[in-house]
Amino acid sequence: MQAMDGVSVMTQAKKTDSGQLSLFSPSGASGDAKAPPAVAAAAKVALRAVAAPAYGAGEGRKREAASGGAGARLKRSTGRVTAETMARQQRDISVSEFFAKNRHLLGFDNKRKALLMSVKEAVDNSLDACEEAGILPEIEVRLVQTGEDRFRVLVRDNGPGIVKQQIPNVFGKLLYGSKFHRLKMSRGQQGIGISAAGMYGLLTTGKSIRIVSRISPKKAAHHYEIQIDTKTNSPNVVKDAEVEVAWEHGTEVEIELAASYNKGRQSVDEYMEQTAIANPHGRFAYFPPVGEPVMYERGTEVMPAQTDAIKPHPLGVELGMLIKMLHETKSHWLTGFMQTEFCRVGPKVAEEICRRAKLNPRAHPKRIARQEAEKLYKAIQEARLMSPPTNCLAPIGAEQILTGLLKGVKAEFFTASTRPPAVYRGNPFQIEAGLAFGGALGPDPKANEDEPPPEQNGKGRNKNGNGSGGHVPLARIIRFANRVPLLYQQSACCIFKTVIDLEWRRYGLSQSGGSLPQGPVVVMVHMASVWVPFTSESKEAIADYDEIRQEIKLALQDCGRKLSAYLNRRRKMKYQGERRSIFARYIPEVVAACSAINPKIDRASLLTNLSAMATRITAQADEQLDEHGRPIKSIAGMQTDDELGPNVIVVDPDAQDAAAPPSAPPGTLFSQAS
Repeated sequence: MQAMDGVSVMTQAKKTDSGQLSLFSPSGASGDAKAPPAVAAAAKVALRAVAAPAYGAGEGRKREAASGGAGARLKRSTGRVTAETMARQQRDISVSEFFAKNRHLLGFDNKRKALLMSVKEAVDNSLDACEEAGILPEIEVRLVQTGEDRFRVLVRDNGPGIVKQQIPNVFGKLLYGSKFHRLKMSRGQQGIGISAAGMYGLLTTGKSIRIVSRISPKKAAHHYEIQIDTKTNSPNVVKDAEVEVAWEHGTEVEIELAASYNKGRQSVDEYMEQTAIANPHGRFAYFPPVGEPVMYERGTEVMPAQTDAIKPHPLGVELGMLIKMLHETKSHWLTGFMQTEFCRVGPKVAEEICRRAKLNPRAHPKRIARQEAEKLYKAIQEARLMSPPTNCLAPIGAEQILTGLLKGVKAEFFTASTRPPAVYRGNPFQIEAGLAFGGALGPDPKANEDEPPPEQNGKGRNKNGNGSGGHVPLARIIRFANRVPLLYQQSACCIFKTVIDLEWRRYGLSQSGGSLPQGPVVVMVHMASVWVPFTSESKEAIADYDEIRQEIKLALQDCGRKLSAYLNRRRKMKYQGERRSIFARYIPEVVAACSAINPKIDRASLLTNLSAMATRITAQADEQLDEHGRPIKSIAGMQTDDELGPNVIVVDPDAQDAAAPPSAPPGTLFSQAS
């Protein structure tokens, strides 16, 4: 019926001069005649009806209702988002709200890792506070399981404490701290960690972070329960009270969170063990949720050197930052600006930079235009500047590295090396390396190369399932940045890449292409810097800079040369012992043969003389080394110089086991691979 009605309407439409209907415009093709608006609209509807297939009346109404008619289509077309609508939807994003949705960026991407990160952030803050106050750290870590996949983390230290007014901001606000704007070595950098741990606990359990802090025996301790408001990045204080505690000063932090506890690699157990190695001046009491408590006693009473904050180095400042510093400085002269805002810039150097940039040394810094600032930046890059001062760094030191390795690793050979300070992007840094070999880590795989091969099966493989003559463990790499263990993202770290690229075969270890060296070895590398270039906010891997990689390579080569000298000496001793046993086996036969040729020979005297000659020739088999790898007594005709070099310790594994105190850490994470 709609089609028929449309045809009748079309017949009533007025024709133009060309005989065509005015269906698509108010006027015809020639534009002379105009159709009434009502007729034109009816003609459009009729044309759609003619073009569409015929439907029943009921079905047509259904289609019209479903589509909402022409009015609904027009309404939908005008409901698009406009610029004004988008502007009304835009608003600020709180940093807390961002990290609450992207907590994996901070390392809280699974329950096991969340437990580790919470302990790590609290312990790092405790160590920083104790060292800045000049207090030997005593830190207690307790993990208590309160339910299925739920744990309570408690960390207490003997540091200087936190003043009452600062407690809510320190623990209830992200990006709040005292370490971000200074160039000084410290474990924390961004002011995120402990607040993020408390936020994770609030999101997963709904419980507040609990803090108890005391700054003096004469003042009461303050107890806070805080929740972070993610929309405003501000703390909500749930409880504020004074409490009585038994300790004179320090801070106690308690967080309940959804987590899981596992032993072994990348666990809280491993973190505590490696932290004790990198911080031998600290005493750590660790109470795991299962098993016996572990005490990591203090290995030395020597505190790390106090560090001083330095000013930025000119070579580490980019053009945008230079322009910002020019506008914010209080200096009135350009040369004064360079001397007061940067380190290693004296009057002569400042004058030389201004001369190269063709700028007036007495120009006002705030009036320097962008083009002039770019000239100044290029002149700075071309100038010869001293490296930044290193009083901002506190490396562990070779002796302290050896103390930590002796406390945590049961091996027979230890060595360490500390490189001179270097610079990347204007930031000073220092690389240290340590190495442990043998002992409880396993036997030297090359010591038994002359033994017959093990029993093999029909496929040419031994019973262990490989064709290399037995299971040889890969070297263990432990990484540190500012004395903090790095347990995740090993393959993305510059340290790991450098260890793989190093040619370990020349130092007496086996190595396949593109893999770690094989052998009972623990390699430790530590980077100390005012700004460690981490690859992410979770601080798990160091970025791959050429300057950093070169320093790591040189430190590892130094340790490798000492290891090679020790292995060569030990293998020579074994070789001379085997020669002596051969001489002892054949000397009686030689004496008997000589006696048969000449019966007048004194067999006893000949036997004694030949045995003495064999002992003298193979005297290196009787050589004994002291704790520094040097021969205890010189042997005639042999070189006894200190060929192993400084910072070397050789330990008798049997004597080490007998002398170990009852409270020594078990060291299971560094034992021989099964």
